[in-house]
Amino acid sequence: MSTTPPVLAAELAQAWADIQRHHPELPDLAAPESLIGESSSACGAELSFERLLHEAVHGIAAARGVRDTSRAGRYHNRRFLAIAEELGLDHPEEPHASSGFSLVTLNPEARRRYRPTIERLQRALKAHTVATAADTKRSFRGPAARHGSSGGGVRVKAVCDCGRNVRVVPSVLAQAPIVCGGCGKPFRIPETVGAAN
Repeated sequence: MSTTPPVLAAELAQAWADIQRHHPELPDLAAPESLIGESSSACGAELSFERLLHEAVHGIAAARGVRDTSRAGRYHNRRFLAIAEELGLDHPEEPHASSGFSLVTLNPEARRRYRPTIERLQRALKAHTVATAADTKRSFRGPAARHGSSGGGVRVKAVCDCGRNVRVVPSVLAQAPIVCGGCGKPFRIPETVGAAN
């Protein structure tokens, strides 16, 4: 199995298509590679099938014109939870104080339904992790790395104190601060919440 990001992106697209077979109103995933390396404490810090299904809830909410979050997308409300339950995700009875019902988990029926998809995606994610962990200074990264440009790398969410956010390649943000035009403070990549939450 190849371990390049385009292959992982293809596996993510296939997993999304598997979800669409059960939920036809789910829109197409425009850029599966955008999920690689992205983390969000509200939506899950780690890429997995469960996280992909969580994102599908947002996709269906958008298709229905349902506002499923507030607080700049951090708080997942009961409308999010209702759609999540349709897709096979469960949540503890009480919402989290800052992220609401974002911490959803696969229920047993969904785990059975998507078992082949989950296994295929886990293999691709594991291979991708091994490949990227083996990256060393001796690895050729092309002209973008030599010249210090972003090279179209994976963008992550950077936030400012007023709640605005932008997508940026971390290496670009490390070169110099990007300042918010609204509050005048620099955008930063927030610390991710560990899997223990």
